Parts: sequence; structure tokens; C-alpha cells
Amino acid sequence: MSRRILVLAHTGRHDALAAAQETCAQLHASGLVPVMRRKEAEHIRQVYSHLAAPLEILDEDVKLKDVDLGMVLGGDGTILRSAELVRDSDVPLLGVNLGHVGFLAESERADLAQTVHWVVERQYTVEERMTIDVQVWLDKRKIGHTWALNEATVEKGDRQRMVEVVVEVDALPISSFGCDGVVMATPTGSTAYGFSAGGPVVWPEVEALLMVPISAHALFAKPLVVAPDSVMAVELLNRTDANGVLWCDGRRSLDLPPGSRVEVTRSDKPVRLARTRRTPFAERLVRKFELPTKGWRGPISADEAQPQTTPLDTIRTVEPHHTPPEEERR
Repeated sequence: MSRRILVLAHTGRHDALAAAQETCAQLHASGLVPVMRRKEAEHIRQVYSHLAAPLEILDEDVKLKDVDLGMVLGGDGTILRSAELVRDSDVPLLGVNLGHVGFLAESERADLAQTVHWVVERQYTVEERMTIDVQVWLDKRKIGHTWALNEATVEKGDRQRMVEVVVEVDALPISSFGCDGVVMATPTGSTAYGFSAGGPVVWPEVEALLMVPISAHALFAKPLVVAPDSVMAVELLNRTDANGVLWCDGRRSLDLPPGSRVEVTRSDKPVRLARTRRTPFAERLVRKFELPTKGWRGPISADEAQPQTTPLDTIRTVEPHHTPPEEERR
């Protein structure tokens, strides 16, 4: 039975449609079966008047469980939308970046032909990215339940007014303040909204959760990095009449009246991303943000190391200065 590859494209971009045509043609020529959703296939047919290769329609000709891999042609937003589609399956996603930064994408548009070749030859590995489970409570009633790959953000509903919140970790309050919002993110999301809000960059393999206040009016409103099994929560204070809104991955939203409580925990269902090359995250970070590294000399190997000229036992140590009690009282 031929392998089936789901091709997911940002239909609002002409370059994504062209990339989808090229991908389907190359997959078909290599003996694989390209699969698309009907809406996207019809959009390509309208633009080009034909499809570059025969394909199957998802949920009509083939079920998602029979798909081997999903190739996503677009930016990080397209990958987030695709993650919603494959949420309840084990289908991994391989992103080809047609956007700007594209941290979730594996390759660039110029590498498309090579990427398809790697897919055909199964020259890729699959890694699991942590996701978060998001629950919303009001008056002891659950009014919302969703998930996110990048982040869940409690934001102010009115741009003219702050939202007053109290933040909590593991059932203990940390601080209350007025702010524009609070980002609760995964390591994957640390380079997204959390990064823009001043949070730390966390390597994807680090198991942790992040809480990053946005424009908080407070003496202590620093980003927090907590254990992966911690429970983070943000409560909208009842003393305010300002509404908030919950956004998950910038895709799904829910209005938050005063008194609402948003709880975030690690989800037991990760998103699976396919990788065609083992590029260190530090290298990806430098390349995506075009960070300056001029002057870097790198680590010194054992062969390059020179003999130590100063014995360690001759290095002077300075004792901390001790102030006598009588001087402290003065």
C-alpha cells in the first residue's frame, strides 16, 4: 500500500499554492499519494485550473489515521492550524517555512524539493513537543476547556483599561497586579508571544512551563519558570468590572468576566513534529533572529589546550570582610 502524505497549505498565499502544486507533483512522481482537504484542493484548481497530480481528499477518500505524515506549507500560524487538525491522531507535521521567522518549520521554501526527497526516503525523525491543557472556571463551574501548543494568554478585553489579576502556582498565590495580560507558555511558545513579552527563551527539550506578565503595574512581575507538572493559574479579580479574554495560540478565544479563573497544566497529548536534520536549537535561534556572533572563538579542545602556567593552589582567595558587631551598631 502506498504511503499517503497530507499536504496542508496556506491558501491565502500564492507562493503556498505554488509550493503545494510542486509538492504534490513530486510526491506522485515518487510513488506516494498526496492528500489534501477538499477546500484547499478546490482553491488550487480555481487558481491553476488543474491539479499538478492526482490526489485523494481527506475524510472522503482517506481517513487521517491512514496518513503517514503531514507537510505544512506556510508559516508558524499555518502549522498551529494544522496542529488542530491532527490533534487527535499520531500524524507528525513537517513544516516548510513560507513566512518570516518560522520557528516551528523545519525547512525553507528553497529547500522544498530536497525536503520532499527526504520525506520519500523516510529520512526524518519525529520529536514530541509539550502542549498545555487549559481550563476556565467561573463560580465553581467549568465554562471552557481547550489546549495550546505555544501559549494560553489572559488579556484585557478593553484596550483602554487594564485587567486586574492574581497569579498562582501550585495552589499558592504569587502576586496580584494590574496588567495588559499574562502569558502561560510551553518551551515551544517561549520564542513566540512569551518572547515578545520579555520572557526567557527555553530550549525545546527542557521540560518546564512559563508565566510571563505583560506590561504589569507592579514591583514584582517577573517571568516565572516552573516545573512541568505544576499548575499555573490566573484569576480575574472580582473587584474590577473590566472583562478579559483568553487566547490559545492566537487561534481560539473565550471571554472572561470578572471572577474567572484560568488553569494551565501540562497536557498528556503532545504535538509530533518531523525533523529532517539534527540542527541544534542554538543554531536555529541564531539563524532565525539573525543574532550577531562575530568574535566568537569557541570551546578549546584538549589538543589545543596549553599547559597550565599558574598552579591552582597559588591562586589567591579573598576572605569576605567581617564587620564587628559594635561597628554594625554605629
